[in-house]
Amino acid sequence: MTDAPHLAVEMQAIVKRYGDVVANDHVDFDVAPGEIHVLLGENGAGKTTLMNILFGHAAQDAGTIAINGDRVDVHTPQAAIDHGLGMVHQHFSLVPSFTVAANVMLGVGKVTDLNLNIGQIRRDVNDRAEQLGMPIDPSARVEDLPVDLQQRVEIVKAMYRGARTLIMDEPTSLLGPTQIQNLLAMLQRLRDDGHSIILVTHKLAEVMEVADRVTVLRRGKRVSSLMRGEFDERTLARAMTGQEREVLPPRAGGATDESSTVLEVQNLTVAAAHGSGNAVDALSFGVRSGEILGIAGVEGNGQRELIDALLGIRPAISGTITLDGEGLTDAEPVERRRRGLGAIPEDRQGLGLILDMTLAENVALSDIAAGGYRKRGMIDWTKVHNHAAELLEEYDVRPPDPTATAGSLSGGNQQKVVLAREMAANPRLLIADNPTWGLDVGAIDYVHLRLLELRDQGGAILLLSLDLEELFKLADKVIVLYRGREMLTGDAEAIDDDELAMAMAGRERDS
Repeated sequence: MTDAPHLAVEMQAIVKRYGDVVANDHVDFDVAPGEIHVLLGENGAGKTTLMNILFGHAAQDAGTIAINGDRVDVHTPQAAIDHGLGMVHQHFSLVPSFTVAANVMLGVGKVTDLNLNIGQIRRDVNDRAEQLGMPIDPSARVEDLPVDLQQRVEIVKAMYRGARTLIMDEPTSLLGPTQIQNLLAMLQRLRDDGHSIILVTHKLAEVMEVADRVTVLRRGKRVSSLMRGEFDERTLARAMTGQEREVLPPRAGGATDESSTVLEVQNLTVAAAHGSGNAVDALSFGVRSGEILGIAGVEGNGQRELIDALLGIRPAISGTITLDGEGLTDAEPVERRRRGLGAIPEDRQGLGLILDMTLAENVALSDIAAGGYRKRGMIDWTKVHNHAAELLEEYDVRPPDPTATAGSLSGGNQQKVVLAREMAANPRLLIADNPTWGLDVGAIDYVHLRLLELRDQGGAILLLSLDLEELFKLADKVIVLYRGREMLTGDAEAIDDDELAMAMAGRERDS
């Protein structure tokens, strides 16, 4: 009789406190050799804290960690690496100006080692990448690589240093559909070769595709751990939130051929934010009342410059922008808001809110700038406070305290404040730029319901999202951008995966 194989990682009764907050409350978590184990949970559930403890970024207050059956102390990332762990963070830790080989080798050897041979290093890195099924040019500079290849560099770097267990933190958040499929296939190959994969993600469709096991954390505690075949998306969402997931309502007709065109963009050209050339190139499209138009594309294909031009914070080189038939091309941002343009920015903390100001002040910001809330030339702060209190209750902001600062709220509640302000203005056109970025399942459902509610009341919405599942769930019509040009336009329900992947890669449809 042979002994059962050891677990690759076993964390038992992990406790981590930050003051009075218990981030991890006696959490058990393990991963077996040759297993993809997904760690799920809402924002603040304790996932990141648990992985930071495992990789040596933080020390637990109680509990034990064992690797391959041996109890270990992991107090630094280097100790984690020495024990065969690797971690690829959502935001990469690469040196952009260095080559692939230099990034992989960074920290492996001493710079004073006279035996270091650049040619041999590049050959070693190339061989290791090929062995892993992740070919990449070791002499390429990281800053010249697309985001999926930069991620591949991070994985090769971890494996080059001997990782047998790989922690992936939200690895698909910046990838397009083909890139996501390539990554998931790569992780499955690593698993089949005997590596252990810990995948932290909030995308349930990806969980269903690759997870051998799923552990769900809620408010710092482990609430379930399920094997493949024991879970579906509904089960996991309920475990994460403690309640049934919201069901999106059926569409209430949507736009028709007779619907009025709210936003019309004609031959719009906008210079690139960085470097030379144009980021938006002779782009034309329209958004009608009762319609959500989705903008798809791999990040960096003109989406940012397009939004900036529509909001009036970046000038157009040529072309026109009209709202309800009136020209906006040269209008100031405050004038665009007066005419009915609203926006949910991607960066709610940097662009959507002023964190040191109160919720009442943040809710009233745009209206005050546009001349609202005035009484005999003075701002009527009582009216500001009362209106904010009503909106905070209506949009379920917690706490619904107009005097609380925006910085004191969670990300989901901050987004609700932005939603409350923008939708209370009854915008003719709402630009929603990655509106659920970084939110948990409950907050995502809330944002989706509000957007659909606005559309079904006749509003027009321009939706940008790097999450294609979200984009096609909400959009009536989709435009795919590649290098600032329209590669594909069609009804969301009629675009198939192959067609979408080709367009996002800049390839014309087969005739």
